[in-house]
Amino acid sequence: MKLAIITVTKKAKGKGVEVKKLLTPTNKFETIDIFTLSKYSDDKTIPMDKGFKDTVSKVFDRYDGLYFIMASGIVVRTIAPLLKGKDIDPAIITSDEDGKFIVSLLSGHLGGANKLASLIAETIDGIPIISTASDVSGSIAVDIIAMKLKAHLKDLESAKDVTALIVNGEKVELRLPKNMLVDQYSFTSSENKEKDTTGIVVVSNKQNIMMTQIIPKNIILGIGCRKNMAAKTILDAIELTMKEHNIHMDSIKHIATVDVKSDEIGLLEICNKLDKKLIVIGRDQIKPIQDNYEGSDFVEKTIGVRCVSAPVAYLSSNKNGKFITEKKKYNGVTVSIYEE
Repeated sequence: MKLAIITVTKKAKGKGVEVKKLLTPTNKFETIDIFTLSKYSDDKTIPMDKGFKDTVSKVFDRYDGLYFIMASGIVVRTIAPLLKGKDIDPAIITSDEDGKFIVSLLSGHLGGANKLASLIAETIDGIPIISTASDVSGSIAVDIIAMKLKAHLKDLESAKDVTALIVNGEKVELRLPKNMLVDQYSFTSSENKEKDTTGIVVVSNKQNIMMTQIIPKNIILGIGCRKNMAAKTILDAIELTMKEHNIHMDSIKHIATVDVKSDEIGLLEICNKLDKKLIVIGRDQIKPIQDNYEGSDFVEKTIGVRCVSAPVAYLSSNKNGKFITEKKKYNGVTVSIYEE
């Protein structure tokens, strides 16, 4: 790695010289150059004869990493016009003049700023400040997988989306050729093992990879609503809840409700619109299990049972699945999602 240490004060220059002296024996850097204002320059540094901004613009693409010993705000405003993309920009780190806090500011993964900040912090007894979500959560990002394999990311946007799934605790599967190995902990940890797959990372040298999706009809929707509820409100509640849990509308098997809602016009319209059968569950069936779910005194006073959406979803299912969400409330509508 080629590293440029950039300073604008006498104290920062001194810290830069110290850092270079400590980093050189690590043999991890091809070159380490220290830039400072002309009035502070000596035989150990390179003078910024044309000023700070001009120097930064000239060295930005010539070094793999830039270490600014100054306030982050100055750095952000200076490098902003030079940025091209996370797969191109160099690692940018900053620190205070005492080297107490080493901040990974830009290109944390692909540029190596996180690793560089950690190395410098360890070397000078500082504290690395790493804010990338995957590092903070202890999981692994897709771009780190690419780095470990010395491979190229085909699409940064999809890599970001899949990394978000990993960080959020979703199950993401990694598909590797047999001759490639990489730490798969974050993809196969016990927390994720029982979850359904929401993302796939495919490592392949093929130009085109054909993929398709088959959507099972294994989702039961339990619906409760106020009397004379508008069809649009019911549909909005269903779509909002399904989207929140990343469940495809085509996976709905049927909709269930309580017997007193069997002629609810808005609900019947939605069943017709979605082409789904309405399963009606009697209150006598709900009563024995109603205490297993969140209930309401008002609902019990009105229709004689404490809850509707969760028990009807369960009772109309094969009873071998699980709730994705037991109850979601939306403008007088309750939605329960049960997966068989």
